[in-house]
Amino acid sequence: MKRINEYKKLFNVEGPIDLKQLKTTYRTLVKEWHPDKFQAGDEKAKEAEEKSTKIIDGYHFLVSIAPETAEANLEEYTKTITQSGIGDFHYKNQVLEITFLDGNTYEYFGVSKNIYTKFLNADNAYRFARRNILSDHLYRKSKRTLETA
Repeated sequence: MKRINEYKKLFNVEGPIDLKQLKTTYRTLVKEWHPDKFQAGDEKAKEAEEKSTKIIDGYHFLVSIAPETAEANLEEYTKTITQSGIGDFHYKNQVLEITFLDGNTYEYFGVSKNIYTKFLNADNAYRFARRNILSDHLYRKSKRTLETA
């Protein structure tokens, strides 16, 4: 959640993410902080390099959690969570990363320690996840998705 709020603040996004507005803000920020605008070796150039990297990462992250992106990928997501079991999972700082048996990996944001503990102790972790995590939390497809052979 901290990362989401940090990137939303960077792009001045309040409420739901609008991809059109996000793209406009992204282009403005990239023009403002592009490293080529500054002399090499200058402190501003180093700051611009770091800032532009953060802008690019933030843009891709916010696009991946935007409602329009989730809607566009809903069919694939639904197929994964209904037809594939949980292969592996990792939890850190209210982010639960679940790798499904079909190779897809999704990150779920805002998963409390209490929910995670119940998930670990559930008789059927997959059923618990479907009822309490997969449909109730903000998610995005992780970059760690395995390629199928």
